[in-house]
Amino acid sequence: QVQLVESGGGLVQAGDSLRLSCATSGHTFSSYNVGWFRRTPGKEREFVAVIANIGGITYYQDSVKGRFTISRDNAKNTVYLQMNNLKFEDTAVYFCAATTKWSTTLWTRQDEYDFWGQGTQVTVSS
Repeated sequence: QVQLVESGGGLVQAGDSLRLSCATSGHTFSSYNVGWFRRTPGKEREFVAVIANIGGITYYQDSVKGRFTISRDNAKNTVYLQMNNLKFEDTAVYFCAATTKWSTTLWTRQDEYDFWGQGTQVTVSS
């Protein structure tokens, strides 16, 4: 199974930036579609962004569009989530997830993913 490890979370002020990393294992990394999700207490885990295995295809949740950028460096087996102009409501545990499966919903549903990381905490002060 592929292993996923998130890092880069922390405590920042509103308007600041963070870059999260999702390090993945194996030489087959490039074959995986990788998404970012986030969860706050009392809420379901929600889709944030995804990058497909080929073609540079990306998709974002409306609330982060224009502020967050997902990218991947296959040579480093790593997917990044650059988060700019952070807001208090971005506070959450952020998870990365991976799948090789085809999707009709641009991989926005968590049940489309086979492997998950442990999460990294992002806290934004108001």
